[in-house]
Amino acid sequence: MSRQPLKKPMRSALALAAATVTAAALTTATGVAGAAAAPQIEVADGVTQPIFSYADAIREHVFVESPVDTDGDGKRDRVNVDIIRPKETQQGLKVPVIMDESPYYDNLGRGNESERKTYDANGNPLKFPLFYDNYFVPRGYAFLAVDMVGTTRSDGCPTSGGKGDVLGGKAVIDWLNGRARAFRPDGSRVKATWTTGKVGMIGKSYDGTLPNAVAATGVKGLVTIVPISAISSWYDYSRMNGVNYFVDEEPFLANVVDTDPPEKCAAVNAAMDVEEDDETGNYNAFWDERNYREGTIARADRVRASVFAVHTVNDLNVKANHFSTWWRALAANGVPRKVWIAQYGHVDPFDFRRDVWVNTLHQWFDFWLQGVPNDVMRQPRADVETGPGQWITQSDWPAPGAVPITLRPAADGSLGTTQAPAGQTATYTDAAGDSGSGIGEDDMVADPTTAKPYRLAYVSAPIPRDMRLSGTPTVDLRVKLDKPTANLTALLVDYGEDTRVDHLGPGSGIRTLSTEDCWGASTPTDDACYRQTQTRTAEAPLNVVARGWMDAQNRTSLSSPTPLTPGQSHQINWQTLPHDYVFKAGHRLGLIFAGTDLDINTDTPSGARVTVDLAGSGITVPLVMSGPAASAVPEPRTTSTWRGPVDVDLPRQPRHFK
Repeated sequence: MSRQPLKKPMRSALALAAATVTAAALTTATGVAGAAAAPQIEVADGVTQPIFSYADAIREHVFVESPVDTDGDGKRDRVNVDIIRPKETQQGLKVPVIMDESPYYDNLGRGNESERKTYDANGNPLKFPLFYDNYFVPRGYAFLAVDMVGTTRSDGCPTSGGKGDVLGGKAVIDWLNGRARAFRPDGSRVKATWTTGKVGMIGKSYDGTLPNAVAATGVKGLVTIVPISAISSWYDYSRMNGVNYFVDEEPFLANVVDTDPPEKCAAVNAAMDVEEDDETGNYNAFWDERNYREGTIARADRVRASVFAVHTVNDLNVKANHFSTWWRALAANGVPRKVWIAQYGHVDPFDFRRDVWVNTLHQWFDFWLQGVPNDVMRQPRADVETGPGQWITQSDWPAPGAVPITLRPAADGSLGTTQAPAGQTATYTDAAGDSGSGIGEDDMVADPTTAKPYRLAYVSAPIPRDMRLSGTPTVDLRVKLDKPTANLTALLVDYGEDTRVDHLGPGSGIRTLSTEDCWGASTPTDDACYRQTQTRTAEAPLNVVARGWMDAQNRTSLSSPTPLTPGQSHQINWQTLPHDYVFKAGHRLGLIFAGTDLDINTDTPSGARVTVDLAGSGITVPLVMSGPAASAVPEPRTTSTWRGPVDVDLPRQPRHFK
């Protein structure tokens, strides 16, 4: 059954935000005394000012009743909400809310320094992780650190993106807007009389996933979200096109975030273990519940909130297709939005562009939650890092000027734009390495002009000028297998010595320093100071730019696999992970076809012999170029002695959950 998208014209959304500037803000900014005696925010230079005492702020916690009973104890799960708000909210000041819902507050901690909450003898919060409370509470906001259902001090069981995860956070927003019940620790009812009801959710990784999910329920009162390195569909977190990245991932992650005795949620985890169906890698009802783009609980066409998304194109944990597919869905539904695209691994913008990030976030929340008429929505929609510390702005992402160029393999191992003659083929085997798993990417990309039985490698002549990939490449393969299926890998490689962000190394592209800087007000138990960072770079002769995987039997459906008929040709196409990357003049483009990818996949190689029809195969890449597209990739005209790097050692990117 089709669903009609909500009608949310962007012009109307922006007009509403600009028109609802609070009387308090206008009064203070103009110096005209207001008639009411209630305290007021102060706006100067287009932003709210830190006039409220952080030390004297009210710190409390409540339990919001959710609509779910995830642990099956016959009672609705209650969600612990730790609150800090200006003391002036007891004198009539009503404030909007910034909310970070997390499963990590008592296990892995938050941020680069793994901060955890601390409490006083009455169970009220003393320390809130991250800088949001220190910075924004003095400027007239409340900050809520919410324990996701099944974690820290909330009831229930975590469901790894499922119904409980989503509806627990939604219930908190409902309470802030008078639609749900909450209780003090003594059991008495409590209402959120101190808030305007406007909420902005923010967070990274799982904490950024929850804003996507809650926004996609269409809940009223959630005005904006800031998802950082966030999941938009959990199937895409664990798999691509039937190829497993991880096995037992959902119960494993539930165990990581749940510090209660394991028997409490053992049955829930056992059910997830069965329902995720690692055996086939198929998409099913379990994954549909966890699909926030077009699933059963949450859908992008229900999003009412504006979105300021941040994602890094080299994140191999929450991969960049989570952002790109979500971004397209938001655009299709007219959602007001902004994006930052960076070159790191799983890293927060506070740790790679700190001062610009805090200033931009301040403007964003002031505009959407306080109604301050700044220019944040008139700025270019996309900030893109094209190299270490090199940022550009553009009107959208991908770059609107990108032109699709199809790169085609030839029998001599070259890569160009000319289609190979009919009948030319090449063969490799979906082979196991020494560990019994697949072949690693370092072996796949090394020594590309030498034949290897487990891969096919094609390399262009040196490119004549810089060109930039912006968007999502698409792979086309015409293949015959001697078995019913095999995992297919396609890699787009930049061959050329260069200094790049070290996204595979320690810190996923950042180095943490011993010095600190401070962002907001502090108390003896909660300071606003954080260790500074710098970009970590590495010089290398190559870089794997785009990656994509396909279980051949899932070529037409993720839910209903169709084994291939051995010896029969099949056309298979799929999208790789998206990227934004500059190929520099003199470098060479490489295209690798191989089997199971040891560095990413957990499947056992099938051993199938894969015959590739070169005339029907290639990769289409969206490129931004300064000159004619026809000469972007020159055809090889003379025999080359170039061999490429022989000994390649690509480290595995550290996996950071938080």
